[in-house]
Amino acid sequence: MEANVPSARSRALAVLRVRSRASAVGLLPAALAVVLVAARATGRLAGDPWPTVTLVVCVVAVLVLLVGGAFAAVVLRASPAVTPTVPLSEAAAPDLYRLVRDLADRMDVPPPSAIALTPDCDSWLEDRSHAAHRRGAARVLGGAPGPVGPESSPGAAPVLVIGSPFLWWMRVAELRAVLAPVVAGTGPSAHPDIADARGFVRGLDAAVDVGGRRGLGWIAAPARLLLRLCRTDAAEMERGVAAAASERAQGVDYGLRIVAQEQVGLAYAGWDRLLTRVALPAWRMGRWPAHLDAGVVSALTELSRRDRLAEGFTSRLGERPACDLLEQPGLIDEATSLLAARLFHGGPAEAGPDWSPVDWAAYPEEVVDRKWRTEAARLHAALDALAVPAGRPASPSAPASPAAPAAPVSPASPAARPGSQGPSGAAGAAGPATLAAADSPSPTADAFAGPTLERVLGYLTDGGGEGAAGEALAGRITGELAREERAAGPAAGAGKARGADTLPLFPLQPPRSGRDLLADHVTAMVCCAAVDSAGATPGLDWLDGPVLLVGGDRRSDLAPRVLCLVEDGNPEPLRDWLSALGVRTEKPVRLV
Repeated sequence: MEANVPSARSRALAVLRVRSRASAVGLLPAALAVVLVAARATGRLAGDPWPTVTLVVCVVAVLVLLVGGAFAAVVLRASPAVTPTVPLSEAAAPDLYRLVRDLADRMDVPPPSAIALTPDCDSWLEDRSHAAHRRGAARVLGGAPGPVGPESSPGAAPVLVIGSPFLWWMRVAELRAVLAPVVAGTGPSAHPDIADARGFVRGLDAAVDVGGRRGLGWIAAPARLLLRLCRTDAAEMERGVAAAASERAQGVDYGLRIVAQEQVGLAYAGWDRLLTRVALPAWRMGRWPAHLDAGVVSALTELSRRDRLAEGFTSRLGERPACDLLEQPGLIDEATSLLAARLFHGGPAEAGPDWSPVDWAAYPEEVVDRKWRTEAARLHAALDALAVPAGRPASPSAPASPAAPAAPVSPASPAARPGSQGPSGAAGAAGPATLAAADSPSPTADAFAGPTLERVLGYLTDGGGEGAAGEALAGRITGELAREERAAGPAAGAGKARGADTLPLFPLQPPRSGRDLLADHVTAMVCCAAVDSAGATPGLDWLDGPVLLVGGDRRSDLAPRVLCLVEDGNPEPLRDWLSALGVRTEKPVRLV
């Protein structure tokens, strides 16, 4: 037995003593009532005030027993939180099950009851033997519906949860070395006292969640008190369990584990960039990359090429990847990719017309180009809403100019909507202008009407990026985005499973500021103009997401020039960049 197991067991006993003392407190009034009733029956407490005292104590005892029983029932029946995962049957991953069982045999510990995947760079053991989990057992990928094997029985070994990026990036030997200390944790977990203490703590944690419901607030207070009383011992118990598992796993691939841990750190870096820079723009467009785990290999290979510290890691890609341990890696990758979209973005649980998968080959056209066109349309809709009536320049400092020819109308602008009473372009969105007035163009009408890049440049230059013009435009865009998110909320929520927690559980980014949104929309407009008039193309960078390609090469020098316009109202750096690229700023941009 490892030296840390007795320490973990002593901490588990301390947790269980908290439970015993709580039970004793709940039974104390009943014990006192029994003593009083027995004394009254034998004539030892005759006369006043003992009849009244006995009655009061009996009533209090009954109330305490009722409240305590209800609380105990909640703790026992409340379903502890379970991490959303993609469960794997043995039929879906026989080689992976064989590898895990071999590890357990070598370390002389019980094998995990099942294996599941999580779209994250981590691995752990999770107890799912609670009755509520058995009642609501989910369908297993690659197997039949319903519970699977020993996972469904009380006291079963915990489930092994593996980070899906590990399977695609790590080699088989590396995965084996990383999983050894995790699988070794099934040994201490099988100890009755440790399992009992863990169950008590999980029940209290679930009771706190139940206490958040209407009418059940009284349950949360005693649950929080008991959690505070056993928090330190529970934490030390888990440290002892982890230390014991690490000690037992030292004899299994210890030298290789040091190298494999380096791959864990690299996987964290590449996975984070892939989610925030590549997947998040697609999720916001109602699309979800169907093969995120395969994409992490490309992202980490690119990171290895760019980062001097990661050099040499790609040389190991010739060895057998851990995803070969799966029977259908593509199907499993698609399931974990959809789960990642739910956890990190709050998307629906199933694909649909407004939530469809996208392959990496189609990403530039179906995500990048669509993202740019949508943001450009939103930018011009905001300009339409802010424009002054016809007959006045776009800003006090803008000179009067002849009317521009009619330009295509943005589908997002008010003029394009059924029932609109204004003409196309900026003048029609102002409000009081009539259709008759629209047929008589004024010599001082806005020359930048329509979806042109020149209209954007003129507005931000004349108004000044630091002045009211930039702030007003950013505010309009922020408000429109908020309205779109509110409108999409019910549709996204319809995909959640009944009883599921509020999604996303792990938001990737904080809300963006209005100035950041404005810069993103101006960048999108510039990219659309470059694609339409200068032969540029949308592209995908595995670490940075959507990029503009000119002649097949990525142009990374656009962002500082857009910031100079948005923040300082200075268009010259951007105009020079556009001129060198051959972009025609006066040409209407396609928005659909």
